[in-house]
Amino acid sequence: MKKTWLSAAAAAAIACAAFGAPAFAQDDISTAPRYGSWGYELNGRDVAVKPGDDFYRFAQGLATDQMEIPADRSRYGNFDKLSVLSEARVRAVLDKAAADPTGADAKIGTYYKAFLDEAAVEALGAKPLAADMAAVRAANTREELARLQGATADKFGASFFGLGIDAGLSDPEHYAVYLGQGGLSLPDRDYYLDAKFAEKKAAFQNYVANTLRLAGWQDPVGYAAKIVDLETRIAEASWTKTDSHDPEKINNIMTLAQLQKAAPNFPWATYLNAAHLGGVQKFTVTENTAVPKIADIFAATPVDVLQAWQAFTIADNASPYLSKAFVDNTFDFRSKTLQGQLEQKPRWKRAVAATNVALGEAVGERYVAAYFPAESKAQMESMVSNLKDAMAGRIQRVDWMSPETKARALDKLSKFTVKIAYPDKWRDYAALDVEAGDLYGNVERAAAFEWARQVNRLNDPVDREEWGMTPQTVNAYYNWGNNEIVFPAAILQPPFFDPDADPAINYGGIGGVIGHEITHGFDDDGRKFDGEGKLNNWWTEADLARFTAETKKLGAQYSAIEPITGSKINGDLTMGENIADLGGLLMALDAYHASLKGKPAPIIDGLTGDQRVFLGWAQVWRGKYRDDALRQQLVSDPHSPNMARVNGPVRNIDAWYEAFNVKPGDALYIPPEQRVHIW
Repeated sequence: MKKTWLSAAAAAAIACAAFGAPAFAQDDISTAPRYGSWGYELNGRDVAVKPGDDFYRFAQGLATDQMEIPADRSRYGNFDKLSVLSEARVRAVLDKAAADPTGADAKIGTYYKAFLDEAAVEALGAKPLAADMAAVRAANTREELARLQGATADKFGASFFGLGIDAGLSDPEHYAVYLGQGGLSLPDRDYYLDAKFAEKKAAFQNYVANTLRLAGWQDPVGYAAKIVDLETRIAEASWTKTDSHDPEKINNIMTLAQLQKAAPNFPWATYLNAAHLGGVQKFTVTENTAVPKIADIFAATPVDVLQAWQAFTIADNASPYLSKAFVDNTFDFRSKTLQGQLEQKPRWKRAVAATNVALGEAVGERYVAAYFPAESKAQMESMVSNLKDAMAGRIQRVDWMSPETKARALDKLSKFTVKIAYPDKWRDYAALDVEAGDLYGNVERAAAFEWARQVNRLNDPVDREEWGMTPQTVNAYYNWGNNEIVFPAAILQPPFFDPDADPAINYGGIGGVIGHEITHGFDDDGRKFDGEGKLNNWWTEADLARFTAETKKLGAQYSAIEPITGSKINGDLTMGENIADLGGLLMALDAYHASLKGKPAPIIDGLTGDQRVFLGWAQVWRGKYRDDALRQQLVSDPHSPNMARVNGPVRNIDAWYEAFNVKPGDALYIPPEQRVHIW
C-alpha cells in the first residue's frame, strides 16, 4: 500500500541554509531558523514582478536568487534547511552515543561509528562482496537464481519482482503481501525508452561495466550491454508510475495457484521460500499484467546474463558501504550524472542517513528528548482541529456534491486519526545484532531484521499505532489504510510552524501542510477509501463524474507547465499532490478566518491577513534544483516542482485574486468560470 507524502525533498537532507545564512554547525543546533520579525522575510520578495504574473517570484524571488545549491546537493530549499538542522541534531545524538560504548544508546553509536571508520572499510576493499559474488557464480540454474532473488528481501541485491507487506487495500485490518514489477535500476522506465534520456542510458551502461569490474566479474563491458538490454525489455513490460499509483488498478488479489498459472515461467515457490513467505497463499499482485511479461523475460534470458545482472545489483546496492572506489563510482553516476550533484556528501552525513534507516526510531527517541518542545504538540493539536473543522465546512458548502455523498465524506473526516511529533510506543531493536567495525554486515543484518519484523506479523492485526516516518524526518503524510494524517516532530518548526510568528503565516505554512494531508483523504486516489481505510466506492455516479471533470481541468493546467525546456509536468502523475495543495491552501485560509472569531485581521507591514496566508504558503516552497534533478523529478515523482506548488493552486482561488488585485491580462489569470473548484 502506498502512503502519500508531502514532499520528496525530505528524503535527501540538503545542507546549507537559505538566504545568505550559513550551514548549521554543531554549536547552534538548539535554535531553529527564523524568518523576519513576524515569520516572513519581506526583503526576499521581488516586488518588480506582479503577483498575477508569477506569484512564486513575487513572494520570494530575491531570496531565491541569493540561494546557492551546495556542491554536495542536487536541490535545495526551505524544506531542506530544516533537514540540515535535523541532520546536525541527529549527528550530535549519535556522536554522544558513539563516545559511550557501554551506554544505553550503544547500538546506535556502534552502527554509526562503523560507518565513520573509513580506514577499516578501505582496508577491506571488495572483500565484503566475496561471499555474495560466490553465491551468484554458484547459482547456475534459473531455479537457483530465483532463490537468490527471493533472498534479496533481507540482504543486498535486487529482484525482477518487488515484495512488500502492508495493510490490505480491501481489508485494512489485516496485512497483505504485495508483489509487483521490479528489475529496473534507473529512476523510471522513461530512462530506458525516451530518447531524451539516451545520454543517461549510455552513462548507465558504463556504470554497470565499472561496477562489475570493481566486483571482479568477468567481461564487464560485454555483460553491461546485455544487462542494459535486459532492463530495457523489463521497462517495456512495466506499467507507468501513474498507473502504479492507482489503488483500484493495483488491487489484484491472487492465490499462489492463480499467480503460477498467470505467470508460469518463474519458479514462484522457490522465490517465495527464499523470501520467508513459503506459507503465504494469497497476494496482491499490483502490476498484474506486467508480472507475467517480466516472468517471461526471466525465462528467456540466458542464465549467465541473469547471473551478471544479479552480481551487478548486489554490488550496486552495496557500494555505499564499500571502499572509496565503489563509493566514488556510485556517486559519479547516481548523484553526479543523474542529478547534477557536484560533490560527494561528507562521510558523517552519509553515516547519519544510514543509521536513520537502520535504527530510525531508536535515534528518534533520543532526538525528541533533546530537541522537541512539548508545547508544540499541544499547539499542533489545536491547529489540526481547526483545519478539520475547515474541511468539514468546505464539504458542506460544495455545490457539486449530493447530500448523500457529503454525509459519507463527513463520516470519513470524522474518523481521521491524527499523529503528531512521535509515536506513543517506540520500536524494539533488541533482536538486531550490530557489531563494531562491520559496516557491511550491519547493513545486511539491519535489512534482514526489518524484513523479519514485517514477515513475523503477517498473521497479526494491523498495528495502527505504527509510524511510517521517524520523528527526525522533515515531512508529513496521509495513510490510506489507517485513514490518518501524520506530522513528525522535525517539520514543526519555521517556516512551517513558529509559535512566535504571525498566525496568518503559521496558517499558510503548517496550516497548509495540515490541510494538504487532510485533502489527500479526498484526492483522486484517497477518495476511493472509506472512513475505515477500506478501498470502497462511496460516491454516486453523478458526484464522481463532476469530481473527475474538475480534476481533468486541474491536470490540464499543470500539464501545460514546462519547468525546464523539453520537459513538462505530468498532470496525471502529480494529480493527487496538486489536488492536495489546492485543498490545503483553501482550508488554511478558512481556518485562519475562523481563528479571528469575527475580528478584522491586523495589517502588518502593509499586508492583509489573506495576503500573509498566501505568502506563508509560498515561503514554504522556496527552492532550487539542478537541471538533471528536476528532469528526474518530472518523470518519477508525484510532486510538482516548487514553483508550480505555489503558482498552480493560487490561480484557482478567488480570494487570491482579491488579495493581490489580479486582473485579466496577468500571466496567471484564469477566468472565474474556468477556475477549478474541488474542495
